[in-house]
Amino acid sequence: MATIFSRIIKGEIPCYKIAENDEFFAFLDVNPIQKGHTLVVPKEEISYIFDIDDDKLGRYMAFAKKVAAAIKAAIPCVKVGIAVVGLEVPHSHIHLVPLNQVNDMSFEHKMTLEKEEMQQIADKIVKNFSMN
Repeated sequence: MATIFSRIIKGEIPCYKIAENDEFFAFLDVNPIQKGHTLVVPKEEISYIFDIDDDKLGRYMAFAKKVAAAIKAAIPCVKVGIAVVGLEVPHSHIHLVPLNQVNDMSFEHKMTLEKEEMQQIADKIVKNFSMN
């Protein structure tokens, strides 16, 4: 059975897409811990990030770095934090979270945002995304 992320990638479940290439896909987390909280996933279902071969893992991080740059340009923050937890969905995913203070990375407090605000956030990040 396909993971929820694979279903999002295939377009079976709607998302606020930020970017994609042949191997990776980035979209806003629908239960963000901060505005702009984005998930970056490989298109291939690999449950554990450290099961990804070294070359692909490097490309994964490089893609996430470009997404993080777009988030930082679009969302007022000091830095974009990165977390890999991987327990809720058995499909490797990197959390990119705009940070202004250390507790901005707390997964205990999730937000609920209106669809319009989610789309505005996605549009701002997409506008700043560059594959270069």
